[in-house]
Amino acid sequence: MIEFIRTFFRANQIIILSIYGQVFFVLGLAIALQSWRHSRLRLARSLNWLAAFGITHALVEWGDVFIPIQAGYLSAPIVELLHSVHVILLAFSFVCLFQFGAEALRPLPGRRRWLRAVPAIAFGLWLLWNWGPGPLLTPDIRSWFNLANILARYGIGFPAALLAAFGLWRQSRDMEANLHMPHLQRTLRLAALALVGYSVFGGLVTPRADFLLAAWLNTERMEQLLIVPVPLVRSLLGLILTVSIIRSLEVFRVELDRRLSSMEEEQVLTTERERIGRELHDGTLQTIYAAGLLLQAVEREVTLHDGAPTAAHLQQSMQLLNQAIADIRSYIGALRSQPTGVSLAAALHDLAGHHHLRSLGDLEVKLDLPDEPPLAPVHLGHLLAIVNEALSNVARHAQATRVQLSAAVVEQQLHLQISDNGHGLSPDYVVGYGLRNMQDRARLLGGSMQIESHGKGMTIRVTVPWDEQTR
Repeated sequence: MIEFIRTFFRANQIIILSIYGQVFFVLGLAIALQSWRHSRLRLARSLNWLAAFGITHALVEWGDVFIPIQAGYLSAPIVELLHSVHVILLAFSFVCLFQFGAEALRPLPGRRRWLRAVPAIAFGLWLLWNWGPGPLLTPDIRSWFNLANILARYGIGFPAALLAAFGLWRQSRDMEANLHMPHLQRTLRLAALALVGYSVFGGLVTPRADFLLAAWLNTERMEQLLIVPVPLVRSLLGLILTVSIIRSLEVFRVELDRRLSSMEEEQVLTTERERIGRELHDGTLQTIYAAGLLLQAVEREVTLHDGAPTAAHLQQSMQLLNQAIADIRSYIGALRSQPTGVSLAAALHDLAGHHHLRSLGDLEVKLDLPDEPPLAPVHLGHLLAIVNEALSNVARHAQATRVQLSAAVVEQQLHLQISDNGHGLSPDYVVGYGLRNMQDRARLLGGSMQIESHGKGMTIRVTVPWDEQTR
């Protein structure tokens, strides 16, 4: 049975080498087709070297198929030239992997910046040896190519794979600390383990030779132990590396989504600041100014008429000032920092009981919300800002005597509703800054907001995915 398996693999060696090359070519192509020039992640600065390694290493493995086929048609010097290019390409592919590992460790402290030059130095030393003393120490051209292959794997491939594995492991720690994505952290660590395995089978397991480790740790002995060919093991490790890296590229999409979301949130906040500034100038400031004019009139009346209508004017002034105070408190409430460690139910109860909303009269709160898991602070902040704006609008404009705030989770959808019995909206109303800001916040949460106003009263309904808010 064992002999049959070995015979089968020997008969299909070309297929195995072709698959081996395809695995690494897919790795390089998948990375090369991505665009992350705008990414701020350190991993983005090093992935081009990993792409170069994948593509060049694929060409090396395909060369093991192409050169023997062409040897029957080409002259000996041309075949020797192809072998020379082939072994140089092998060493260069390891240099790319080496450089990837060095770049993945950035930023390097001052004393360790020399590490970025090590791959080029190793490649230069390899070239000097193999095109200097190398041919003099080998009996024939075939032995020279064999020696160059072994030294490329020992001197460049083995340390390159280990350094690249360490770089990916370090990147996985940074990813967990900065992006809080444990599944991508595990994926990068799996890729690092695949590189450790490749450092052994691709860097230490070499063609047979009568020196160094190659005398007893070589492809022939390893295939006797494993039964399967060493290129098949390398291709399996390469497949694990390829799948892991491709899955890890999701981090750049997540980063882009978060940056777009941050830009949209900043736009919402800018619009909110403009609205608050305009309303402070056009509404609250004018209210205070009117109260000041009334107080001046009171002063004149006290002086000239012994204060006959003073009480009425003072009452009007106090009402205006109280309205201005309520408006300012409402704006301060809208600008409060996002709460942390608070459930949505507790935050809504706290908001409903806030002093600047007491003028709403009968405010009924009906909540049917799960206690766990808690909402993300930024999502909780958006929901509270929507409710605060809605209740503030009712207090300022609706002249309502009864308001109901309800929230419930049904089929993984959060349904939030604010209803009042005020005078509602006019048929030709235009959506202003406040309502537009509420709609933008609902959209940032992946949901929507509807406004209903038929004659008397108004209802605002907000629907957002509940499972998205708890991430």
